[in-house]
Amino acid sequence: MTGRNQTIVSEFLLLGLPIKSEHQNLFYALFLAMYVTTVLGNLLIIVLICLEPHLHTPMYLFLSNLSFSDLCFSSVTMPKLLQNMQSQDLSIPYAGCLTQMYFFLFFGDLEDFLLVAMAYDRYVAICFPLHYTTIMSPRLCLFLVVLPWVLTTFHAMLHTLLMARLHFCEDNVIPHFFCDMSALLKLSCCDTRVNELVIFITGGLILVIPFLLIITSYAQIVSSTLKIPSARGIRKAFSTCGSHLTVVSLFYGTVIGLYLCPSANNSTVKETVMATMYTVVTPMLNPFIYSLRNRDMKGALGRVFWRKKAPFSL
Repeated sequence: MTGRNQTIVSEFLLLGLPIKSEHQNLFYALFLAMYVTTVLGNLLIIVLICLEPHLHTPMYLFLSNLSFSDLCFSSVTMPKLLQNMQSQDLSIPYAGCLTQMYFFLFFGDLEDFLLVAMAYDRYVAICFPLHYTTIMSPRLCLFLVVLPWVLTTFHAMLHTLLMARLHFCEDNVIPHFFCDMSALLKLSCCDTRVNELVIFITGGLILVIPFLLIITSYAQIVSSTLKIPSARGIRKAFSTCGSHLTVVSLFYGTVIGLYLCPSANNSTVKETVMATMYTVVTPMLNPFIYSLRNRDMKGALGRVFWRKKAPFSL
């Protein structure tokens, strides 16, 4: 290495979102409102599922974990983004950057696996309704929840350790609002081929395979529902998994468009804006999707509030 490559980087600078200074306060208020909505909305789902016995089913077990994952996923990036929007200090320590990258990968991957578990749950519920309780046993449900936590722990740790072995030169400016793995690799002044190979291999395992499993599950669901003679039965089947399909489309649509189908015309600004879709917008929309499109959730919300008001109405 040259002397230049021996420079030790103790911190990085996050440029944040490409927002003009005169619009800074407006976007700060917007993103703050979105983050508060994300936290309160996902917390509400978790509390409702815990308090309402009717929601103690496999589907809502997965949903509560998904809401927790969304809450944490947003909390990995949003507080630092909001802080930087109101501060002149855009720095983040080297250790803090790697920590943020670890939890970003962890909760992003966790949502990926939980969406697969929810797709399998809907597949069993619609294609094998008479055997649903037998197939979705407590042991299998526990396995489908614990396995994603274990796999994502090792996957996030693998990429974090590989990143920690790299050297960084004087250029420590990250043109993003969080410590994105691809942005960090571009700043490294040593060979990153091992990191890129691992990203390529694990990307297929962590992202592509779960996506194909979800597509396969819903292909089976569509095939099964088309065999139902009544139009009412078809509508009921699709309404059961409609909210989940919306979440899958939002999450995978942006992630695949950004990482698996990158365009040579994609600028840093465009990539940053696309990243906000799955890091900020999707976690915020999930509570609305599951509460507004789901009669069980709306019913549970009404019963919980009714129990709260009942003592005061006596």
